[in-house]
Amino acid sequence: MAAQDVAGVKKNAGRQRCLIVFVDESGLSTKPTRARTWAPRGQTPLLLESFNWKSLSVIGGLSLRRFYFQIHKGSIKSAQVIEFIKHLLRHLKRRILIIWDGAAIHRSKEVRAYIASTRGRVQAERLPPYAPELNPVEYMWAHLKSHEIANLIVTEAWELSFEAT
Repeated sequence: MAAQDVAGVKKNAGRQRCLIVFVDESGLSTKPTRARTWAPRGQTPLLLESFNWKSLSVIGGLSLRRFYFQIHKGSIKSAQVIEFIKHLLRHLKRRILIIWDGAAIHRSKEVRAYIASTRGRVQAERLPPYAPELNPVEYMWAHLKSHEIANLIVTEAWELSFEAT
């Protein structure tokens, strides 16, 4: 899908009464993202980290009115993408149009087979390559990492999960 085709996809989804859901994945780590902060004059703030590199992955979908997400240990694979789509179908009673990037897990045989098995209840469109600015979920991840969990010092992945929600 080219950038100029996004409007056409939106109109077509409206005619078919589909709810558009933008989907994306991101990784989170116990290693803190450093961000600018404040401290009393003359007292440099210090981040004392444990140098653990435990990671979590998060998959999220943004519709017009809601944000849906799941957190997983390790990386997101086809099984987690399918689980997330099932999660969306449980909460959204309408047909949905998923708009996501061209990641390999979105193009996997398992994901394509599952989408086909929904008999048109789920449709998927890919964004143009190298165009993350077209996916609003990317902005959610950027805000999470640079504001909500910036400078967060944790030693365990569950603590990161707690703070990310």
